[in-house]
Amino acid sequence: MQAAPADGPLEAMWSRGRTSMRVRVARLRSKSFAIAQCALAAGVAWLVASDLLGHETPFFAPIAAVVSLGTSYGQRLRRVAEVTVGVAVGVMLGDLLVYWLGSGWWQVSLVVALAMSLAFLLDGGPLLVTQAAVQSIVITTLIADPGAAFTRWTDALVGGCVALVAATVVPAAPLRRPREQASEVLRKVSALLRAAADVMVDGEVEHALELLADARDTDYLIQELRAAADEGLDVVASSPFRVRHKGGLRRMVELVDPLDRSLRSTRVLVRQVAVAAYRRRPFPSSYPMVTRELAAAVDAVADELRADRMAIAAQPALLAVGMATAGVERSDALSVEVVLAQLRAVVADLLMLTGMGQLESTDALPPPR
Repeated sequence: MQAAPADGPLEAMWSRGRTSMRVRVARLRSKSFAIAQCALAAGVAWLVASDLLGHETPFFAPIAAVVSLGTSYGQRLRRVAEVTVGVAVGVMLGDLLVYWLGSGWWQVSLVVALAMSLAFLLDGGPLLVTQAAVQSIVITTLIADPGAAFTRWTDALVGGCVALVAATVVPAAPLRRPREQASEVLRKVSALLRAAADVMVDGEVEHALELLADARDTDYLIQELRAAADEGLDVVASSPFRVRHKGGLRRMVELVDPLDRSLRSTRVLVRQVAVAAYRRRPFPSSYPMVTRELAAAVDAVADELRADRMAIAAQPALLAVGMATAGVERSDALSVEVVLAQLRAVVADLLMLTGMGQLESTDALPPPR
């Protein structure tokens, strides 16, 4: 009898460990192209600087290439410019001060202050400022040969140019990711609605509280959606081969706010369902039925978005749910009335994903009886 409780935490820990490993492996797989691209760009930058330009140890070239590209597709052109300018500023100041003042602790402090100050005067971002400081430290402390100053500066430019060319080559994954992430948001909304319908029927308080905790832990989904949309726009801005996708991505960005509102409305709905369960207030039988119908309609919207289509095909199902909300029984309990309002809000927000405008989607719902 004593062993059973110990097995529970161990089993849960093992399950979490396996889940974490799956997440990490999936993350690695999603970044495999970027990693390969950085590795190839580093090699090409070294090849150009070493074999074509004849530089003996052009380590600034692969450094500039890798830092410029990174593993994120967002703002690559800006990173390339900031890293290239930052490295050039740091190398130039480091070389000048080593030539004039030599190397030492106070020279390091001076060159870092000057490099960062100049980077700020150039209106550089955090990456430019940091690179200027780091490269000035490298020059001041490790390389004291001022005769190779132009070589090192050229290496930084070579790395930046290689990164610039590499940045134009991007896979299709960042362009698909916004719609895939939008589909994930909708799947979560659907799952929460189905679980809320179950609580409306059984009234289990413990189940309701677990569902409420799950609903509250969903902000990251919208954050990931916004990040995916921004990254997709950066990809089409940096790659001439992906410009044709710009219109579709901009339409996807316009859907982020309705998705955000629908998830927020679902969280409010879950909270009110939990309140009703805690206070033992029953729901009319039509409420869980309509909630499950809405969950099915949400799944239909998710399927359309994942297939890279505007969710026009899901519009009839959403309108049918909207009609159903107008005919459900009313209640004197405030939490039940709030649930009805949130069901209608979710329908109105999701109708915008089918091509309706905000006012049009609201007017499409008949008033409740």
